[in-house]
Amino acid sequence: MSLRHDAEAVLSAWTAPTPEEEALRTEFLGHLRSHDDAMLRECVPGHLTATTAVLSHDGSQVLLTLHPKAKMWLPMGGHCEVSDRSLADAALREAWEESGISGLELLPGPLAVDKHVVWCHPPHSYHLDVEYAAVAPPGAEAVISEESLDLRWFPVGEIPELSDEATRRLAARGQAALTLRSRPVG
Repeated sequence: MSLRHDAEAVLSAWTAPTPEEEALRTEFLGHLRSHDDAMLRECVPGHLTATTAVLSHDGSQVLLTLHPKAKMWLPMGGHCEVSDRSLADAALREAWEESGISGLELLPGPLAVDKHVVWCHPPHSYHLDVEYAAVAPPGAEAVISEESLDLRWFPVGEIPELSDEATRRLAARGQAALTLRSRPVG
């Protein structure tokens, strides 16, 4: 299965938790069906991307990167690559590349979708962002990559002002998904 077909399958099966995200889900599917290169950075006016909120092992904190272009604290994420077999693979790869943390465990997802303006194709284009969460192993230490000005752990409920609502939403949903996974059955 190609990355594009995986994205279609993932988004077709996903139940959006809000009417706004349902509209985006439908838009993303339309974009995939009308652009053969919808998964690649080269696609104009926009392309699907994968983002991952990296959570501490207990879910109390989220690792954010100070993005050099946006000048905001954001989750790990970015462009899909031809070598990615799935959106989940792209999300996990981006999280590992930008955090330097090995042993990340991707939670079932996606957890959210978001559309935002970026600078891939001047004057601008769009990232059609499919968002996941991953859990870091206990004692994980992040390593700043060249794609970041800084990396820092923040309590999920105390993400700094210099961020956005999509980041807050994804971190909270990741924390909730981890909590659900950790609950004993029965």
